[in-house]
Amino acid sequence: MSDVEEAITRAHHNEWARVVAALTRRFGDLDIAEEAAAEAFATAVQRWPADGVPPNPGAWLTTTANRKAIDRIRRENKRDDKHKEAQMVYGDGPPEPVGAIDDDRLRLIFTCCHPALAMQTRVALTLRMVGGLTVPEIARAFLVQETAMERRITRAKAKIKAARIPYRVPAVEDLPARVSGVLAVLYLVFNEGYLATGPDTDPLRHGLTAEAIRLTRLIRALLPGDGEVAGLLALMLLTEARRTARVSAGGELVPLAEQDRGAWDTGLIAEGHRLVRERLAAAAAGAAAGRYQILAAINAVHTAARDVRDTDWSQVLALYDQLVRLDPSPIIALNRAIAVAELDGPQVALAAVDRLEDKLAGYHAYHATRADLLRRQGHSQQSRAAYDRAIELAGNTAETAYLTRRRDQLR
Repeated sequence: MSDVEEAITRAHHNEWARVVAALTRRFGDLDIAEEAAAEAFATAVQRWPADGVPPNPGAWLTTTANRKAIDRIRRENKRDDKHKEAQMVYGDGPPEPVGAIDDDRLRLIFTCCHPALAMQTRVALTLRMVGGLTVPEIARAFLVQETAMERRITRAKAKIKAARIPYRVPAVEDLPARVSGVLAVLYLVFNEGYLATGPDTDPLRHGLTAEAIRLTRLIRALLPGDGEVAGLLALMLLTEARRTARVSAGGELVPLAEQDRGAWDTGLIAEGHRLVRERLAAAAAGAAAGRYQILAAINAVHTAARDVRDTDWSQVLALYDQLVRLDPSPIIALNRAIAVAELDGPQVALAAVDRLEDKLAGYHAYHATRADLLRRQGHSQQSRAAYDRAIELAGNTAETAYLTRRRDQLR
């Protein structure tokens, strides 16, 4: 890439959300903000190679986008209605409460992740309006047709307008619950990249994990005191650090115990460990540890071990016990049973796993865990049946390949 191309790419990563957020605040319309921002970046692609990169790319893009938005409003037949609508939302009346923190990008994120929208819609809208991904990129990420994704985003913007969803950061008393909703959106994006659910796509999708980390870093910069934001970022970093070791050259998933730890990203691990230590210090001072912080601490224990045999399983189990008290979900109980197997043996763990059957019968990881525990006890026939069911339910190609090999190795 040329220096100008690199500057445009960097500006898109750094300034897209800021430009869209500033325009949304001024004009009160996500459609206008999105279109004007896109036109401003298109203008940069045309002009910067000849004119040079401006000293302040963000200011240049915001100014250009504002002009594009005003031009569009002037062109429209319903100009007066548009002006009235913008004035009604952000006009001369008493100012809206700014919420706990006054930042345009946070307003945009909370609007895109509003609980009135369906979760998949929140994800798509966040990736488009905050992340700057194109509609075709988002459609490919979630294996849907471009036209369907375009309709989903268009309907979301229409609902925000029709339901008069406010463009603001929630008040202090509402902030924890709303931040939790934002983090759930970002974690869903990350997990789809970490282990893609579609059978006809790459098993690991770095573009999605990278975008989730980038947006979580943005939230972290805007909410530096929020422990769960720090916890989610640490969890993502420690998970992403193992990405290159998670799939073999033959396209098969490599479980944690068998991964080449020398291939892990030490930089991401160091950053993740630093965030975990910060949260542990806060917990020691009396701050409550949330779900993401505990999950990050569990991953910190795993990534601190130079060899799987060095893993402090007692610490892992203690953290899962703490997590179960916060989130008594069957999936957390299943993961806890894996730690139990390392400390108390597969028979004790299997008894705990079997108690989850009514809740996890349709979950492939439940059957994969049962298959492994049965295999370790020498129950090959039962293990084979469990592997068969796990393979049937698994959607990820790398995971299916791994489960198939383990099943075929049974006597």
